[in-house]
Amino acid sequence: MMDVDDEELLRLVGRGDRRAFDVLYARNAPWLVLRLRRRCRDPELVREVLQETFLTVWRAAAGYRGDGAAVGWLWSVAAGRLIDARRRALARPQSVGAPGDDVLAWSPSAEDEALAGAYDAELERALHRLAPELRAVLQATVLDGLTVREAAVLLGVPEGTVKTRAMRARRELREALS
Repeated sequence: MMDVDDEELLRLVGRGDRRAFDVLYARNAPWLVLRLRRRCRDPELVREVLQETFLTVWRAAAGYRGDGAAVGWLWSVAAGRLIDARRRALARPQSVGAPGDDVLAWSPSAEDEALAGAYDAELERALHRLAPELRAVLQATVLDGLTVREAAVLLGVPEGTVKTRAMRARRELREALS
């Protein structure tokens, strides 16, 4: 079963094949963890998101259409679960201080944490001035290291659109920083 590609494994998982699921997990969990860790510093949350990702894969594999790379589909599921987990965390205030204190704090998003620690202030301002669709392409291709094809699947746009948006985003960043 190890010589079967991920697309075929997803089809088999969609038919309830537990062995195919185990192979798919063993093959893809390590790189998914690495990518999730780039977006989230909380190892417990990463483990939770990975578990939710593969639970979703088990339940939704029958709906995999096979019109894109399986790794792109897996990443889109994982990214969606991470976004959901971060939203749940942000919706719950975290207590700061002694129990009984009325002081509440909110956690910044994983993307905000990454941007704050990785870029100087001028670049950060330039990134935030980009249109959201341009920022999303840079996030997928530069920070997450996805290929153009994987980014296209993740973002739900054609590969040509990813290339065009990446070129436009880089041009706008150059102009803003010069």
